[in-house]
Amino acid sequence: MSKSLSSLWLKSMRRVSKVQQAEGLRLFKSLLPKAAPASRPRKPQLKLVKPAAAQPTRKARRPTAVQARAAAGLPGTWRKAWFTLPGDGLYTDARRMMYWLYLPAAAAGAPDAAPAAPRPLVVMLHGCRQTAADFAAGSRMNALAERKGFAVLYPQQSAAADAHRCWHWYRRATQQGEGDVEVIAAMIAQVQNKHGLDASRTYVAGLSAGAALAAIVALRHPQLIAAVGMHSAPVFGTTHSPFSAYRAMQHGSGSSYGAAARFFTSQQPEFPGMPALLIHGDHDSVVRRVNADQLAEQFEIINGPVITQGASREGPVVRRHPERRGGRRPRHAYQTSTWYAGRKPQLVKCDVDMLGHAWSGGDASLEFNEPHGPDASLLMWTFFSYHRRAPVQQPKDEAAGSP
Repeated sequence: MSKSLSSLWLKSMRRVSKVQQAEGLRLFKSLLPKAAPASRPRKPQLKLVKPAAAQPTRKARRPTAVQARAAAGLPGTWRKAWFTLPGDGLYTDARRMMYWLYLPAAAAGAPDAAPAAPRPLVVMLHGCRQTAADFAAGSRMNALAERKGFAVLYPQQSAAADAHRCWHWYRRATQQGEGDVEVIAAMIAQVQNKHGLDASRTYVAGLSAGAALAAIVALRHPQLIAAVGMHSAPVFGTTHSPFSAYRAMQHGSGSSYGAAARFFTSQQPEFPGMPALLIHGDHDSVVRRVNADQLAEQFEIINGPVITQGASREGPVVRRHPERRGGRRPRHAYQTSTWYAGRKPQLVKCDVDMLGHAWSGGDASLEFNEPHGPDASLLMWTFFSYHRRAPVQQPKDEAAGSP
């Protein structure tokens, strides 16, 4: 009997090991840049050009089912647009990125409506193998934005930049604020100005690779971002290649994560602090939970000067929330650890039981979403609503300069 049980156990372990190896290999390959297929030379063809009057008009593309579903039944405005960051004409080329924007009905406004107070803005960064519309539909953030009255911006990584639409968060240049970070920061500023949004209440959130990029956008542009939300995020500032990124996602970064946070603070002596919410599942096999623990320590170091309750000598305020199986909104059990700045939560780590690599409380019909709560979108907005960033005052001579 004992021999048969041992045999069954060994077989099951082999099966689990094979599944994990396959998942790990697929994940590692998704981080590697994929070369575009070589195009075959085409034979020259003669084309008959019709007179201008006979040219057929090009029909506008219809939105895909997911794009339409992201704002289905909502009264606000859901639109796609492109942002271009001009190059300097000498060393850098112009860079272009597509985005989706949701404006709640009151913000979109009727022409005769009285002007409303400026709306907050939440920037949502999707994960690998997702589009902006996938993330919007899965997280249901647009429906929450309509209820709470904030705008949502969804930048989208292009398939030309990365075949899996992964943000390159692990590159040194990206971690220093270049590349995608620079484009997204300029995009945020343009969207704020164009739609009259509240520049003091702009927040950034993301899932997986998007969460890693959200942390960099927030840390490199604290004058722009009032708080950051990271769901299933890898540790910050310890990678430089796809291989080191994969290693960090699976094992954390050893002892270097603390040094990375201290180096950041040493280079930013006037850093105002960055409120941060971390959400992570304890069954996440893509970005292991050790990353959330190390990220929490990093943001505790970064926010050290402003944290007044929950400092290392005291420990954070810990609350346990039980599982809820029945009712309209079932949820997994979860635990929050909170560090405070006065009465405001400055850093919150939310550990969710039984949650894998998926947006908590999302639409299960789309990949990377878990239908059981807690509702990550609502948790993030609730945390964001505590925080406001005082706008940076420009010197008079600089403000008076040409645009």
